[in-house]
Amino acid sequence: MDVDNASIADLWDRVTGTQPDPPWWLVALVGLVAFGAVLHGPTWRVARNVVTIAHEGGHALIALVTGRKLDGIKLHSDTSGVTVSRGRPHGPGMVFTAMAGYLTPPLLGLLFAALLAGGRITLMLWFSLALLAGMLVMIRNAYGAVSVIATGAVIFGVSWLGGAKVQAGFAYLAAWFLLFAAARPVVELQRMRARRMAPSSDADQLANLTGVPGLAWVSLFAAVALLALVAGGALMVPDGGSVPEVPRPPGY
Repeated sequence: MDVDNASIADLWDRVTGTQPDPPWWLVALVGLVAFGAVLHGPTWRVARNVVTIAHEGGHALIALVTGRKLDGIKLHSDTSGVTVSRGRPHGPGMVFTAMAGYLTPPLLGLLFAALLAGGRITLMLWFSLALLAGMLVMIRNAYGAVSVIATGAVIFGVSWLGGAKVQAGFAYLAAWFLLFAAARPVVELQRMRARRMAPSSDADQLANLTGVPGLAWVSLFAAVALLALVAGGALMVPDGGSVPEVPRPPGY
C-alpha cells in the first residue's frame, strides 16, 4: 500500500509540478510551424479537426453547465461537427451554448499559454487528455471517436514517453496552433455567410435568438480570437533576459 501511495504521489507530482522553460528558439520554431499549418491548405484540412474538437467540446461543456441535456456530439471527416442538446429553445442557456463554439478554441489556447507561462507543461498536456476523455463519452459516431482517441493517443505518448524538450515543443505547438487557428474558421464562416451558404450557422442562430445581427456575432468571434492571440503570444514569447544578445562588431 505504501508503494502504491508513493507511486500515486509521484505521478501527482509529475503532473502538477513545474518544468523549466524551453529554449527561446524552440518556442519561436514551433510558433512558426503552427502558423504555417494554419496557412497551408492541405495541412489545415487535417489540422482543422483539432479546432473542430475544441469547437464542439465548447458547445457541449456550456450546454451541460447551463443545465441543458446533452444528447451527443458528432465529428465528420470534412471537419464539420454537430452538438445536440435539449432544453429551452431560447433563453440564456441556449445563447451561451451557441456562443461557445467559436469562442472555445482561442480561449483554450489562451489557457494553455497561461499554464505554459507558469511552467506547467505536463499539467497542460494531461488537462488536454482529461478534456478529450470527457468528450469521448458523448461522441456518437465512429469518425468522431477515432479522431478523439487518435488525438488523445498522440498527447499521451508525448507526455509519457517524450523528453523534456519534446514535451515542451509539443505543448507550445498546441497552444500556438489553437491561438493562430481560431481566426481562420471565423473568416471561413463569414465568407460562407456572404454567399448564403450557412443559413443555420452559430452566428445566425444567435441572431435569431437575440435579435443582434449575425455580423455582430462574427465580429465578436474575431475580436476574441485576436485578443487571445495577442495575450497568449505575450505570455509565451520569451522575455529579453532569455534571448541571447547578438554580438556587436568592434567599434559599436
